[in-house]
Amino acid sequence: MKSKWGGEKAASPRRGRWSAEELARFREFYGLKDEATIARELGRSVASVRNMARRIYDSQPRRRGPWTAAEVERLRHYLGASPVSTLARILARSEEDVNAQIAELARVRKSGPWSQEDVALLKRIYGTRSNEDLAILFGRRADEVRREAEELCLGKDKAFLRRRSGGRQATRMPRWSQDELALLTRLYPQHSNLEIAQKLGRSVKSIVSKAHHLGLRKDPSRLREMGRENVSLRYRGPGHSSHGHGA
Repeated sequence: MKSKWGGEKAASPRRGRWSAEELARFREFYGLKDEATIARELGRSVASVRNMARRIYDSQPRRRGPWTAAEVERLRHYLGASPVSTLARILARSEEDVNAQIAELARVRKSGPWSQEDVALLKRIYGTRSNEDLAILFGRRADEVRREAEELCLGKDKAFLRRRSGGRQATRMPRWSQDELALLTRLYPQHSNLEIAQKLGRSVKSIVSKAHHLGLRKDPSRLREMGRENVSLRYRGPGHSSHGHGA
């Protein structure tokens, strides 16, 4: 019986000893996804996932005192993706310690253009976290996060919106019209996803999803151009802000 990431969905939850691959995937997911999602991804029961979390994290010695730079970076990695109780469990700190450190992060304020690294991180995690948590993570105001996300045509994930609404159906984007589909089909091979999203008033994620559904592909010339853009970005200074166009 294979796990879901292996390409087959298990007919019933796996039992018995966890493989090294499962443990690695569990550590990758825990704190970033909820227990039900992790269980589904691994083909395990929720109870099995909870038991593994207890085995791995609850046996850690508790940490006290000043936070190391590595601990703060780990906190930023998980911030907003899980409740404080889960962050405390992963970091082997008390909830009071975690809340105090989050308050310290909230006092940090950046100004000026967004760095290339922060833009890349925002693109990756925007859909799964609130703007308030992202504001703390990036040292920005929530309205700055919102504006940057709008410029990048980013949107919140449906699963995130359902959780925020207490399980109620998330707001859906309008159905794609025939004119929109025709424009997407025409523009996708040669234009960036960001440019297309701006023209259609949709998120980049929506553009990518619909293009995949339609079987659209970028032209080789566009792929080569993307490669040159990525090389150029790597050679720019660390403080340089560039939204990039992506694919």
